[in-house]
Amino acid sequence: MTTPGAAPQQPASRRIAEDLRTSIESGQLSPGDKLPSERALAEQYGAARNTAREAIRLLAEQGLVTARHGRGVFVREPQRLFRFGSDRYARKNRQTGLTPFRLEAKKQGKEARIDVVSIERETPPRDVAERLNVPADEASVVHRENHYFADDEPVQIVSTFLRWDEAQGTPLMQPKSGKDGIYGRLEELGHVMTRVRDEISTRMPSPEEAAVLDLLPGVPVLEVLHTSLDQDGVPFEVSRYVHRGDQTGLLYELPVE
Repeated sequence: MTTPGAAPQQPASRRIAEDLRTSIESGQLSPGDKLPSERALAEQYGAARNTAREAIRLLAEQGLVTARHGRGVFVREPQRLFRFGSDRYARKNRQTGLTPFRLEAKKQGKEARIDVVSIERETPPRDVAERLNVPADEASVVHRENHYFADDEPVQIVSTFLRWDEAQGTPLMQPKSGKDGIYGRLEELGHVMTRVRDEISTRMPSPEEAAVLDLLPGVPVLEVLHTSLDQDGVPFEVSRYVHRGDQTGLLYELPVE
C-alpha cells in the first residue's frame, strides 16, 4: 500500500536504466564499452532477467546503447550532427566536385553512399504540384528518390521532383546525370539557381521512412521541402528531404534586410 503523499516507487527496470545512464554520462562507461549481460544485471539488482532486458531496451530507445548480434550490448559513440546550411548550393562547394551530402560526410571522416532507388514519371503530391506549378491530376513530374548513407548508416531520404516536359529524354532520367549532377543539367536547360525556399518542419516518420532510416521508436524526422528558383524567379525543382532527427541539424546564415 502506498503512503498518502509519498512519491510512487520507480519500476525496477527504470532504476537499472537510470543507473546505467548515469554511468554512461559520467564517463564511467565509455563509448564502445560492453554493458553487463542481462544475467549479470539481474543478479546485481536482484531482479528478473526480463526486467534487465527492459532496462536495456529503455537505454536503446534513448540512443545510448546499441546491440550487436552475438556480441552483446555496447555504449554508442556520440553522434555528430550532419549540418546542412544555407550555403549547400553555393558554387564554391560545387567546384569541389562533391555534392553537399558528400562534402558534409567528408568533413566528418565518413564515407558517403547514395543509392538511387527509383526514377519514375508520376502524378505529383499536391504540395509539390503547387510549388512547381504543374498539374496535380496527371503524370507531370519525374520523381527521383535517393537514399543517403554515411559509413553504411542511413541518414536521409531525398525525393526530387522535376517537370516531365523538361526532363524526358535528358540525362535527368539517368542515375548518373553527369558533372555537377542534376543542377548542371538544369542549367543547360536554362535554369540557373539564384534563390531557394526551404520549408522546415518536424514530424513522426511513416513506417516506411522509419524502416529505411532504421529509426529507434520515438525518434522524429526533420522534413525540408526545398524549392529552387531560377534567374527569372521560376521554380524548376522541388525536393523533399527527410532527415533523421537524431543526427541532423540545419545551419542558416542569412542577411538581415
